[in-house]
Amino acid sequence: MTVARFLVVLDADSTLIRNEVIELLADEAGRRAEVQAATEAAMRGEVDFATSLRSRVEALTGVPVDAFPRVRARIEPTPGVRELTDAVHRRGGVVGVVSGGFHEILDEVAPVLGVDRWRANRLSVADGALSGTVDGEIVDAAAKAASLTEWARELGVAPRATIAIGDGANDLQMMSAAGLGLAFNAKPAVRAAAALVVGPQDLSAVIPLLP
Repeated sequence: MTVARFLVVLDADSTLIRNEVIELLADEAGRRAEVQAATEAAMRGEVDFATSLRSRVEALTGVPVDAFPRVRARIEPTPGVRELTDAVHRRGGVVGVVSGGFHEILDEVAPVLGVDRWRANRLSVADGALSGTVDGEIVDAAAKAASLTEWARELGVAPRATIAIGDGANDLQMMSAAGLGLAFNAKPAVRAAAALVVGPQDLSAVIPLLP
């Protein structure tokens, strides 16, 4: 069993990366405006995340899987992300990402950015195109918190030695479960609930907070 000194878990969209991947996919369907509005409402906590995600994924019906490379090419890493992951590793920590986004994008983006483990949703595909549904259980707020707890246990990390970083309402449970919950690029409700608010939008600002 790998043992770590501490664990840092980040959200993906608007935290690890600057983009909202579902909006980039919606561009491929010509439906960005409606999906963007629904995403923002979910991140503010105005609607149930799982219900919102299902409706947004339905809007992606028919997007060909060959759109994935185009979407990945548009991903912008958040400033400071590589500096943060390098600093975590130098100090004997592990970096995890748990996302309401999608493995189809994160599986290639996460390792390049120094992420050690990650969990996200999967999109159902039929005949080379998205079928408009999520494959399997949705990674929601409870799943994010559970992932942090499970990973810490697997790594032998005490709860107090965990850090969670997020921006949206669906990150609040994860942030509450962590020893330190950080709001980054966050919505007002998240900033109000967080132990600390990190800014400006540069993840290297987290480095002085590492154990």
